Amino acid sequence: MPEELPADLAEVIARRTATLDESRPDAVERRHRAGGHTARENIDDLVDPESFVEYGRFAIAAQRARREVQDLIERTPADGLVAGTARVNGHLFGEGSACAVLAYDYTVLAGTQGVLGHRKKDRLFELIERMRLPTVFFAEGGGGRPGDTDHPVVSALDTRAFALWARLSGIVPRIAVVSGRCFAGNAVIAGCSDLIVATENSSLGMGGPAMIEGGGLGQVDPDEVGPLEMQTANGVVDVAVADEAEATAVTKRVLAYFQGATPAGTEPDQSSLRELVPERQRRAYAVNPIVETLCDEGSVTFLRERFAPELVTALGRIEGRAIGVIANNTMHMAGAITSDAADKASRFMQLCDAFGLPLVSLVDTPGMMVGPKAEATALVRHTSRLLVTGAALRVPFIAVILRRGYGLGAQAMVAGSLHEPLLTVAWPSAHLGPMGLAGAVKLGFRKELEAIADEHEREQRIRDLTAMAEENAKALNAATLFELDDVIDPADTRGLIAATLAAASEGTEPRRRHRFVDTW
Repeated sequence: MPEELPADLAEVIARRTATLDESRPDAVERRHRAGGHTARENIDDLVDPESFVEYGRFAIAAQRARREVQDLIERTPADGLVAGTARVNGHLFGEGSACAVLAYDYTVLAGTQGVLGHRKKDRLFELIERMRLPTVFFAEGGGGRPGDTDHPVVSALDTRAFALWARLSGIVPRIAVVSGRCFAGNAVIAGCSDLIVATENSSLGMGGPAMIEGGGLGQVDPDEVGPLEMQTANGVVDVAVADEAEATAVTKRVLAYFQGATPAGTEPDQSSLRELVPERQRRAYAVNPIVETLCDEGSVTFLRERFAPELVTALGRIEGRAIGVIANNTMHMAGAITSDAADKASRFMQLCDAFGLPLVSLVDTPGMMVGPKAEATALVRHTSRLLVTGAALRVPFIAVILRRGYGLGAQAMVAGSLHEPLLTVAWPSAHLGPMGLAGAVKLGFRKELEAIADEHEREQRIRDLTAMAEENAKALNAATLFELDDVIDPADTRGLIAATLAAASEGTEPRRRHRFVDTW
């Protein structure tokens, strides 16, 4: 006959069980019917089995003045915030896989932020800093909870959670996962994170419908506040996915970049790189296949793809080592550096530098974007940010000139100078110059060209002079003056990057951590 448990132990076990999904079948069914996962299901999908150590499971909503305690126990488990430590990707990193995981529970008061939930965040955020734990936060929810009654409060602006979370910037990598509605305080959690993964049904905004209507701005459907289409185009969301299952899988992959090296992956056919850049200087081409070919097969994650598509940012691996990649994309704006492109690249470079990921820059740009419309976007300041960020890098940085390397835009892509990267090489198709060659010809030979009365003769002279400039601008010619470290067979690029990173890791000085990583 089984031994009867002591009453106090039996009570603890019963209360622990009450916090689990199986004790709340109605709430779980409603969640599933809406097409979502519960907070605990998402955590179970993310972490290694049996590794989750939960904090504050017995917390309940601070509403004893208006509800029975038993009702709060049954309906507000964990005060709507499941949080703790766990291993993620333990099969790859063993003891180095420790992480923190927090998840707002939308089945509990719409995932709102309660008094004890804030205290729980405070506790976890301080532990995260002390233990240096990478963190995943499932941030779905409606923001601050006005219904808590069990504490004296006027403004609640003394809440510390947001300051503690923001203080973690640059200290540990933080990934926010957004599915469904994520407003106000929950949105700030996402916005302060280093990376945001969001699902198709997400709506992310600083204020939900009640706040919008209260501000006299009319009635807005919750799903129209900040839908995924908007938040990918404007750069708020880093990776867009279909649903929570994909979001969790992508989050595990992205988190792994910051957890360390893995065994070397399959090397794609490097000879294909010889065919990926068109011979014609003005013909656009997709740069993503070049990134994917240089990296281990299946290891690349592109970030903020719909925002500033003229500049590609990606995380990947070369021989198992995690790296960051920035690349000009000639399919958009000819690969020119716009204000948005500069912000996108700068912030990504900060992120990689903060967490020790080497950077590879793939250059094919006509330079900085120019013209009155471009200047109206504060181009002078935004593009200069790229130079300032490059100058502050402490991680290994390698530049590869694929085709055009012109003007200040090219210099910004190589951290300010061709001799700033640890290695600067060019492909045979590359041409370099202080500005676009056609513009340089028209500027440098203006008087001569103006003296030619016949229009056709003048255009022919421009073509002849441009051809001469192109010959002079060839990478091989630049290499003879040692402006470049080497001109290489494209098929050798991956090997040279790997060898240079290996050499850099041998004698790297202690890395100076960024004070924080900009949110934008």
